[in-house]
Amino acid sequence: MGDRKRMNVEGDRLSSLPDDLIHKILSFVTIKRAVETSVLSPRWRYIWTSMPYLNFSTKDFYTLRKFSTFVEHVLSGRNNQIKVSSVDLTFIGRVRRKFVTRIMKYAFSHNVQQLNITCLSATMLDTTCFHFQSLKHFTLTGSSHKLTIRSPTAWKMKALATLNLYCVTLHDANTDKCAGFFSTYANLKDLTIKNCRMVGGLDGFNICHAGLTSLTLEDGPEDVNVNVNVDTPQLKNLNIKQWRRIHLISMLEITR
Repeated sequence: MGDRKRMNVEGDRLSSLPDDLIHKILSFVTIKRAVETSVLSPRWRYIWTSMPYLNFSTKDFYTLRKFSTFVEHVLSGRNNQIKVSSVDLTFIGRVRRKFVTRIMKYAFSHNVQQLNITCLSATMLDTTCFHFQSLKHFTLTGSSHKLTIRSPTAWKMKALATLNLYCVTLHDANTDKCAGFFSTYANLKDLTIKNCRMVGGLDGFNICHAGLTSLTLEDGPEDVNVNVNVDTPQLKNLNIKQWRRIHLISMLEITR
């Protein structure tokens, strides 16, 4: 009997927390788990509808059809007056590109600031539709370099400050060294490229950015011999691990 009372007290304490703190706690689980809390009590019934953190993963569902139905339920039932601060998308399997674009557009229309995408199939993601004026932090993770991003990209991310690219192919079609792959992101400060395949022109792959302050290059593919030209006059932090053929052109202050 004492244990039951103790559990009830603890449950009441959690329910008495303000919404923003409950949202923060639920941000550590997927949105599916957050929605499941709606059955706990009337206090929890609509908590998920005002969540500023959306974490969708196909791993939570046995079939992609159930996943698609659930996502539609969340997007249609969510309080549209609440901005979306972060979105995590994890896709495994043949999810339709149109469906993924629907989530992306929703995030865009709600001023998302942080976006993390894990995409194990190149066919499901249309990388030409990234038009996030509010986005500040972006992480894109592929699989076996199947996902290719070509430069110059059509991405419109003026506020982007942090960019992390993992296991994707970067294809630089620019012939002008001063117009490198990342030069269009005026506010970019922190760039991480890990286990990515880089395809460049005759002079190699260009990382040219006037305001970049931190650069990390890790696990460059051994089967590709492409010069990586780094021209970043404001760079203060440079981390290179297991990466060959680096040509450092211009940097201000380096801390390894």
